[in-house]
Amino acid sequence: MAKRWYVVHAYSGFEKQVMRSLKERVKLHEVEDLFGEVLVPVEEVVEMRDGKRRKSERKFYPGYVLVEMEMNDVSWHLVNETPRVLGFIGGTPEKPAPITEREANQILQRVQDGTEKPRPKTVFEAGETVRVVDGPFADFNGVVEEVNYEKSRLQVSVLIFGRATPVELEFSQVVKD
Repeated sequence: MAKRWYVVHAYSGFEKQVMRSLKERVKLHEVEDLFGEVLVPVEEVVEMRDGKRRKSERKFYPGYVLVEMEMNDVSWHLVNETPRVLGFIGGTPEKPAPITEREANQILQRVQDGTEKPRPKTVFEAGETVRVVDGPFADFNGVVEEVNYEKSRLQVSVLIFGRATPVELEFSQVVKD
């Protein structure tokens, strides 16, 4: 039987701990042949904090762990008896259904893209209203006209003396309204 990808429901916030526990249990019970990869789908995000660019991780699916495994009684019990695991997603509790190959490839590709090219933590869109919190235009409201994610900058139209004036600002200088 070939290994397929299954989604395991874990306590939220304990995904990495469940991943580590599951890997340890697989080694301990010597069933490495039944299991492939075990991963928590995350992407790197970049945010400005204290004027510095910081990288952090954001989970795509909080509370879920992906497990590549061959489903049988031994593997099913090993996963279900792992601390902080609530069970499998899909199918029935006794006979879980794997996700499709296409779904698994999409998730794996998104994880790959997320590590190669970090995304900003806050996503801005043209036409959105923002409030300037830093710089010479602090406390002004404006409308986002353009977004440049490579440079982490926004083109914002700010009303100054009753006229719309385009201003270029960094992501850290504005907050969403």
